[in-house]
Amino acid sequence: MARQMTAGEDIAMRRKKLRYRAWHRGTKEMDLILGPYADAHTESMDAGRLDRLEALMSEEDPPLLTWVMGQAEPPAHVDRAFLDEVIADHSARLAK
Repeated sequence: MARQMTAGEDIAMRRKKLRYRAWHRGTKEMDLILGPYADAHTESMDAGRLDRLEALMSEEDPPLLTWVMGQAEPPAHVDRAFLDEVIADHSARLAK
């Protein structure tokens, strides 16, 4: 009989999977933006914030990169506040 995961184990596994996905996007540019963000923040995220990260990561890399770089405005369905948080995190890393 398989052991049932507890809620803590479930969210820990979800965080681990999201960190992996953030580093293995398909384009190196987005790996270098989302990977460090995920490494720095997923451990402190609750399920709702993980949902927001997952939704952002479900977007295709080419348009996502244009939004992060300020070359295009994201569509209305994109969580702009969360995207701005990712952009600010990336900008802070570049400034170091």
